[in-house]
Amino acid sequence: MSSFEVTWAIAKRSLILIPRVLSTFIPSLVMPVFLLIAFSGAFAGLVNLRGFPADQMLDWILPMSTLQGCAFAGVTTGLGVARDLENGFFDRLSLSPASRGAILAGPLLASVLRAFFPLVILLGLGFIAGVNLPGGFLGIVALACAGFALALVAGCWAVGMALRTKSMQVAPLIQMALFLTFFLSTALMPLELLTGWVHAIAQFNPMTSVLELARQGFLGDVAWSTTWPGLVALAGMIAVLGLFARRGLP
Repeated sequence: MSSFEVTWAIAKRSLILIPRVLSTFIPSLVMPVFLLIAFSGAFAGLVNLRGFPADQMLDWILPMSTLQGCAFAGVTTGLGVARDLENGFFDRLSLSPASRGAILAGPLLASVLRAFFPLVILLGLGFIAGVNLPGGFLGIVALACAGFALALVAGCWAVGMALRTKSMQVAPLIQMALFLTFFLSTALMPLELLTGWVHAIAQFNPMTSVLELARQGFLGDVAWSTTWPGLVALAGMIAVLGLFARRGLP
C-alpha cells in the first residue's frame, strides 16, 4: 500500500470508531454547545460596553465555541491513539511495513475530518439563533479554515502527548492546556478591553490572532489584514506541534 492509502485507512478507522466509542467524541460536541448557550446568555450585557465590536454576544461567542469544538475533535483523535497504545494496536502498526509518516498522518487527517461535525452543528445552531454574518460566505470560509487548521494543531498536541505517555490518563493535561490557551486570549473580551496580566498574555497568545481570523466575518467584512496574522499563527503552531508529535513516534 502507498503512504496515502495507509494514511486514509487509519483516518477511516478513526471515523468508523465514532459511533462505537461515543464517549471519546460526544464531549467535542456537548461542551462547545454548552459554552455557546451559557456565554451568549450570561455575558449578553458585555455588548453594551463602549468599544465592544459585536452587536450581540452570539456573534462574538459562536466563532470561539466553534473553534473549541474543532479543537476538541483533534483532542479526541489523540485520545484514540492513546487507547490504541494501551490495547497494543499501535504497536502492531509500528511493526508493519507502513512508513512512520503515514502512521502519524492518519490520526491527524482524522482530526481534520472530525472537525467537520462540530463546525456544521454549531454553525447551524448559530443561524437558528439569529447570528449576524455581514462577511457573507467568506466569513464562513474564514471560520472553516481556522477550525480545520486548529483541529490539526490540537491533534498534533494530543497525539504527541499520547505517544509519550501511552495512557488515556493524559487526557486532563491535554484538555487543560487547550482551555488555558483559549481563555488566556480574546475568547470572551476584545484585546482593547482586557487589562493587567491577562492583556499581556493575550497580546502574545497566538490564539488571539486565530480568533480574529475566525470572527471577522461575524463582526464585519473579511479583510486580508485580519486574515494573515491568524494564518501565520496557525502555520507556526502546526510546524512546532507537528514536530513534537513526530518526535514522539517510537
